[in-house]
Amino acid sequence: MSKRDELIAKYAADLKDKCGVTPNMDLLTKVTIGCGPSIYNADSSTVSGTSKSELDTVKNNFLIKKLGLKDGPELDKAIDAVIEKYGRSNKNKYRAVVYYLLTVHFKKESVYK
Repeated sequence: MSKRDELIAKYAADLKDKCGVTPNMDLLTKVTIGCGPSIYNADSSTVSGTSKSELDTVKNNFLIKKLGLKDGPELDKAIDAVIEKYGRSNKNKYRAVVYYLLTVHFKKESVYK
């Protein structure tokens, strides 16, 4: 099993165990690939739910640039809802899981077709 496949399996387990979501493995794989090499770096593979600059990066680089959404308060609300669903006290919020949940939240799966 490749390192990426191991990470995807870990992300799927997080989605099931911590978020109560049964992931679409095809979409999860595409979202993970879309994260690029950041998934292999301990710091960039996770999202800090308490860092304003980190959450702004998620909003600007993922929601606006990647998913093509318009900036507005609903983006911040969605990020907050995903962080809440993942568990605020959970220190390891994987970027691919957060991006997957946001993609599903905004029904933007078509971006990864």
